[in-house]
Amino acid sequence: MSDLIGSLVILVGAFFLFSAGVGLLRMPDVFTRIQAGTKASTLGNILVLAGLGIYHPDWSLKLLIIAYFVLMTNPLSSHALSRAAHAIRTPMAATTIVDALRDENDSAAEEGSV
Repeated sequence: MSDLIGSLVILVGAFFLFSAGVGLLRMPDVFTRIQAGTKASTLGNILVLAGLGIYHPDWSLKLLIIAYFVLMTNPLSSHALSRAAHAIRTPMAATTIVDALRDENDSAAEEGSV
C-alpha cells in the first residue's frame, strides 16, 4: 500500500514539475516566468521527495535534508534573478500595471535627494 501512495505522490509532483515547464513557455515576460517556474518546481520537487520518502522510508533523513535545501535555495535564487532582471531594466509585459520595486526605488531616491 505504501508503494501505491508513494507512487501517487511522485506522480502529483511530476505533474507540478510539468506545469512549471509549461509555465515557462506560456508566461509573457521574464518575471512571471521566474515566478511560475519557481513555485511549481519547488512544490513538485518537495512532492517527489516526499513520495520517495514514502516509497523508501530508510532514505527519509537524506530526503528531508534535500527538501530543506530546495525550500531555501529555490525562492532565494528566483528573488536574486528577478532583482537582477529588474536592475538591468528587462521589459515587463504590456499588461503589467504595478511595478512596486520601481515605485520603492523612486521614493527612496526622492528621500535621499531632499
